Amino acid sequence: MLRHRRLLLASALALAASSTLAHGPTRQKVTETITVNAPAAKVWATIKDFDALATWHPVVQASPADKGNTVGSVRELAIKGGGTLTETLQSWDDAGMKYSYRAKDGGALPVTNYTSTIQVTPDGEGKARVEWRGAFYRGHPNNDPPPEQNDEAAVKAVTGVYQAGLANLKKMVEGQ
Repeated sequence: MLRHRRLLLASALALAASSTLAHGPTRQKVTETITVNAPAAKVWATIKDFDALATWHPVVQASPADKGNTVGSVRELAIKGGGTLTETLQSWDDAGMKYSYRAKDGGALPVTNYTSTIQVTPDGEGKARVEWRGAFYRGHPNNDPPPEQNDEAAVKAVTGVYQAGLANLKKMVEGQ
């Protein structure tokens, strides 16, 4: 009996030690901001519609949303050069000039369980600050992911999406 308990204890300790060494992916986060030399209301008017991403993001070819700005609306992004991404609107706040959305499967991005919020806030006289932030897991859920689906690839991809979109938004709005 004592020998059996010792064996069970040793097995439990070995299992606990191996599980701490072999943990899965950790949640990654990206936040990008830009200042636009235009009133916040003008910037918000450009990005506020959930189906308008294709009008201001340079890599999005189409972004139709089945229910517009209604929570639960699903937009199907078509990426220039190929690839798709399906996102669901989680919240939309016209007065707060922000909305949040989620994508369970990263589609064209090497991520999973992706959530994002984009918000416009006044930033002094005639300026706006746009913050785009997201949280996600890498595309490969298990240990030892391939390089194209590891944490670094996921962060690089999301950072690139945010930076390209914000830079083009600034160029568009300031050029109007």
